[in-house]
Amino acid sequence: MDDSVDAAVGEVDTPPEAEEGELREPEVDWTALPEPVRGRLAELAAEAVGGMARVDVPQQLRPVARFAPAKRARLGGPVLVGALREVAPFRRAVVEWTRRHRAAALDLSTPDVVSAAAAAILLGEEAAPHYVELVARRVADAALRADRDAAVARAERAQAEVDRLRAELEASNGAVERVRAEREAELERLRKRLREQGVRLREAKDAAASARAEIERAQAEARARVEALVAERDAAVARAEAERARAQRAEADAEVARQSAREARQADEVRLALLVETLDGAVTGLRRELALGGSGPRPADLVRGATAAQGAVGRVEDPAALDRLLALPAVHVIVDGYNVTKTGYPELPLSDQRDRLVHQLAVLAARTGAEVTVAFDGAGVVAVPSAAPRGVRVLFSAPGVLADDVIRALVTAEPEGRPVVVVTSDRAVADSVRRRGAHPVPSAVLLARLGRV
Repeated sequence: MDDSVDAAVGEVDTPPEAEEGELREPEVDWTALPEPVRGRLAELAAEAVGGMARVDVPQQLRPVARFAPAKRARLGGPVLVGALREVAPFRRAVVEWTRRHRAAALDLSTPDVVSAAAAAILLGEEAAPHYVELVARRVADAALRADRDAAVARAERAQAEVDRLRAELEASNGAVERVRAEREAELERLRKRLREQGVRLREAKDAAASARAEIERAQAEARARVEALVAERDAAVARAEAERARAQRAEADAEVARQSAREARQADEVRLALLVETLDGAVTGLRRELALGGSGPRPADLVRGATAAQGAVGRVEDPAALDRLLALPAVHVIVDGYNVTKTGYPELPLSDQRDRLVHQLAVLAARTGAEVTVAFDGAGVVAVPSAAPRGVRVLFSAPGVLADDVIRALVTAEPEGRPVVVVTSDRAVADSVRRRGAHPVPSAVLLARLGRV
């Protein structure tokens, strides 16, 4: 059949239309082309696309034309073959490029059937279906031959395996026979010994029965002793656990007491240091005042029937009075943050209010040397600043705690005798800190003082 197809194909000459540059539509089923023919068409089209002018390349092939020559046929093969089938001008352009640059690729007399089939399809030869059929048959024959060779190889391997297994089976049968003979001889010897030991076994059974009774009595006694020991051990373990629990509680209580003592000692040390610093400043100021005012009591100091007010703290109503407080040695200024900012610049967002107040207080602390602490309500604060400016302690109240309570706690923590200034316009806070010996200052007075910074 292949010879007849080759003869039929060999008699086909190039039609006059092909020689004049006009190609007929190839009468082949493009969807059923053998893979070698499809690959050959893709290779020719890929080479031609690389050498064509851009205007001759169909729109759908322009991305493929930008591929590297080695990848063009492999990656764009389906698109190239589809363009050859659907776009006749492109097919004619491919034929013309191939005639000029690779004329041998359009030679129908080549012994390479795949190349001849691709050339016949491009030239629109009537014998193109015969070439395609011939290639398809050869591809099918090659596949059948490969399958046959694989089947033959598998059969040969199976036969070799069968031969090997047969040899192993024969060797195993011989070994089994030898083992059977040895087992029968051993079995006969065992039977003889079993008969000899029958009498001994009966005697041993009688001895075993008496020994079993003795063992059962010993086991009962041992079980009773073990149960008593287990009960005693459990009681001892329970007592030990109770003792351990009491020891752990005692150790925990001792640790809490030690921690409380350490915290109290640290707080006392801080308060003592602040008190010493305050007393030192107060002594220095007192000496300065005594030097300026002369020594010895004044007549008004010797009047009987009246005493000077002790510990009375009044309100500060102007920046000058605040300056006198800030000049006190070791003075601690505590600021009600939002009370001040909402008095001075309520139109700003809360974060901007905080930033503006903290930076102004930092300048004030740098100029006066006072310890400055500002307390804000922590509710609703999304981002707490990681660091405050130098000289200012910034505190935020914990959830469920008001900044007013934080201010009262700060005043209470100070040692008696240290000057403390609390800046707030909240009357309740001002009254409570005044009772604790602090100097309340309205927010407007601090804002007026900060305006001069």
